[in-house]
Amino acid sequence: MPGMGHGLQNDNPTVSAAFHTALIHQLLVIVLILAVLALAWNAIRTIVYRRSVASGTFDASARERAPFPEPAARHMLRITFGFLWVVDGILQAQRSMPLGLPGTVLTPGGSASPGWVQHIVNVGTTIWSDHPVSAAAATVWIQIGIGAFLLVAPRGYWSRAAGAVSVGWGLVVWMFGEAFGGIFGHGSSWLFGSPGAAIFYVVAGVLLALRDDWWETTKLGKGLLRGIGLFFIGMGILQAWPGRGFWSGQADPTATPGTLTAMVRQMAQISQPSLLSSWVRSFGSFDAAHGWSVNLFAVLFLVGIGTCFVSGNRRLLRVGIVAGAVVCLADWIFVQDFGFLGGVGTDPNSMIPMAALFFGGYLAVVRLPVRAEAPMETPVETAAPSAAPTAVPARLLDRLSPSYLLRCLAALGAVGIVLVGAAPMALAATNPNADPILTEASNGTPNMVNYPAAPFTLTDQQGRHVSLKELAGHIVVLTFLDPVCVSDCPLIAQELRVTDQMLGTSASNVDLVAIVNNPLYSSMALTAAFDRQEGLDHLANWTFLTGSLTQLHNAWTSYGVQTEVTPAGAMIAHSDIVFIIDRTGHTREILNSNPGDGSAAGESSFSALLSSQVQQFARS
Repeated sequence: MPGMGHGLQNDNPTVSAAFHTALIHQLLVIVLILAVLALAWNAIRTIVYRRSVASGTFDASARERAPFPEPAARHMLRITFGFLWVVDGILQAQRSMPLGLPGTVLTPGGSASPGWVQHIVNVGTTIWSDHPVSAAAATVWIQIGIGAFLLVAPRGYWSRAAGAVSVGWGLVVWMFGEAFGGIFGHGSSWLFGSPGAAIFYVVAGVLLALRDDWWETTKLGKGLLRGIGLFFIGMGILQAWPGRGFWSGQADPTATPGTLTAMVRQMAQISQPSLLSSWVRSFGSFDAAHGWSVNLFAVLFLVGIGTCFVSGNRRLLRVGIVAGAVVCLADWIFVQDFGFLGGVGTDPNSMIPMAALFFGGYLAVVRLPVRAEAPMETPVETAAPSAAPTAVPARLLDRLSPSYLLRCLAALGAVGIVLVGAAPMALAATNPNADPILTEASNGTPNMVNYPAAPFTLTDQQGRHVSLKELAGHIVVLTFLDPVCVSDCPLIAQELRVTDQMLGTSASNVDLVAIVNNPLYSSMALTAAFDRQEGLDHLANWTFLTGSLTQLHNAWTSYGVQTEVTPAGAMIAHSDIVFIIDRTGHTREILNSNPGDGSAAGESSFSALLSSQVQQFARS
């Protein structure tokens, strides 16, 4: 019987299984890439070693020395944000991500923002909703790949490129995933994560993309801390702004809670260990009773920390660092509730990356890199000829050391991981048709069979007799429709029309056939009117069949289609089924064509599934 519309649960087993299968397949590709790079490393290392020994210039220790070590501040930022990107990628692998992210993260994030922000967010939401498996799996590997890229590339062009890639993807996440961190919406607050965690990843990426000489003075660190200080002061002023609900707590359960109290209570409802939820609930109760004092504390600390950072005085900087770490940790635990719980947490929220930035800024002020002496060149009076010719240029080989070569190939491996994720994401973004997995998740996988289809001889919308035997040699897509239905049947008709478009030139070898499924209204005039209404009258391969009540009953019975006349003049209730009949007249697959919620994504998802199944039999 026709469905009345339903959504998919976040943990739908069909989608979750497809998601994890996609991750495994992509992991195998990544393993193959890493294996090839490992073989390349071993081969090139062998060539370099033999050439160096043969020429008498081998000096591994000299080759390993760099002009100066990686600055402590840059090292800390690179390792921290590399680790954070990897953690974010692992969080994206949660089974509820494909279906849960749009409704619980993307759409709510932009709901309080202006229309133009919501439009941008809706673009990302549509792509994700139409292709949940591809998008979710791609995000996993893109973020793990960026993290690995940062971790394995400590210096040079590879490391700066890793920072640039981090900037690019961070901006994508900030715009589409975080709605610009909510900075254009009402109710934004530093306590809640404004201006978004991803923007701190972007700032860190910009810093890591800078040339080495930027880190040789205190100018960069002081500039970063002053910028963060001004940010803290601005967030403190915003927190103190009247009329935004932060000065009230509302301990009275019958009254409307303050903004912070409401947020904390909402976070306490997230699925998590009872100990953590009890901490958050306790803070929510405290804020409800002392809302004014809590907000005053937050304002004073934000402005005070910002002032310490802006001052540039090292003693005040240390005070600001300690106070900032304490406040960030408290907010991360009691307000943001760690940020990654509940099954759809995509990152640890904003406090950790923000703290990493101001710690990095402080290190850039107090710990400058010490330039090492360049290695002495060892003169070689006579260079022995190479033992064996090589296709690798000599100048390139002279610059290679085992560790440098390893880092280069490791960086290439990280880039490969990013591309393994980025490629399906790009394909999904350009594909207007929803993934067939949505239809399979709603209606079940196609039922594969192989038996002779029941014969029929009926009358089409032009009054011509049509039999199944006459359609032999073509693939037949057979369904049953009510010509006066105003709910499911028009949607199924549009799914068939879209299927015809997807088939392209192959449609000439496919017949789309519907049989009337209404014992009360079955005239040719009604089938012709239905065709005009749904735009099917222009399809050369479309046929809508009817006949006497006896003929129709025989067809319904032969194909197991249920038809019920409901009381009180309601519409006819009937099965929503599509049969795929091959060229030899055998039924090969049976699909549930229930249109579910009737969305455009649902229609294109079913059409994509149907067209792929038809093309499979057309090739056989």
